[in-house]
Amino acid sequence: MPSKKFHSQGKLLLFGEYAVLDGAKALAIPCRQGQSLQIKPHRGSDLIWECYDHNNELWFEAQISLYDFSSIRTSDQATSKFVQKLLKGAVRYNTEFLNKWNGFKAISRLEFPREWGLGSSSTIINNVANWAEVNPFHLHFYVSSGSGYDIACAEAESPVVYQLKEEELSFSEIDFDPSFTDKLYFLHLGNKQSSQVAISHYSKSVKKRKELAKKVTELTDLAIEAKSYLDFKTLVDAHEDLLSTEIGLEKVKDQRFSDFFGSIKSLGAWGGDFAMIVSDASRVEIETYFSAKGYDTLRAYDEMIYTPTNVNVTS
Repeated sequence: MPSKKFHSQGKLLLFGEYAVLDGAKALAIPCRQGQSLQIKPHRGSDLIWECYDHNNELWFEAQISLYDFSSIRTSDQATSKFVQKLLKGAVRYNTEFLNKWNGFKAISRLEFPREWGLGSSSTIINNVANWAEVNPFHLHFYVSSGSGYDIACAEAESPVVYQLKEEELSFSEIDFDPSFTDKLYFLHLGNKQSSQVAISHYSKSVKKRKELAKKVTELTDLAIEAKSYLDFKTLVDAHEDLLSTEIGLEKVKDQRFSDFFGSIKSLGAWGGDFAMIVSDASRVEIETYFSAKGYDTLRAYDEMIYTPTNVNVTS
């Protein structure tokens, strides 16, 4: 069998975090940096799995039986269980996948630091789904309680509008390229959050989730149609105010950057990963401000978003 290679983009959710789980319309972008998966024939009848970080350093390895998907050896039990569940799910949706017990070596390579939270799990789910020739959303919902917007981003070539309804999901790529993207940045907060813990907190905190989803959808629609920097900035602030009240968590700007000359919006699980910076100050001014507070990973919008014509950038 010849070697096969798959690739999926990372993601950032600009509008709709938390409420997307309850039907809110969300706006997300695919990122330049993602994760690849190379599959090679290997002697024996087991699967050798290796994961490398963006510096090409091995951070996980395991030998998994293709007979019953048990872990023969592993460097990390939690990651091994995730891979095992992925493989079981893939076989569930394609019974011919791995049915010959031929040995394989799977080599996964991240293009961004693991702590960035750009979708290390979603990209591997999508890659395995493509390898197994199964629907990536089916596999996602088999192994995860997330909304699935990150799967929609994994192969997208432009920003995505995503909505998860009770009986169906819908998503479409849109031409979201407003004139003010030069005033949008992404700041890594350096405090990776657990999506599962964040979802649990949201579920316990918000009593009228359908009402919140409706309000968030309205903000997302307005953000997509925003014509000016000031309009978009106002919507960012409104989204932060709404979510802060509903989930009972302090806004990241109030908590860490109260004197910043612009707006700051948490992305994904609040308190860690990335925040979106909206400011008409120069990049030098913005970088100087955050660097003085100990935050040195700032990326411009155009440096993060994936398009078919750009290439991966180094971290």
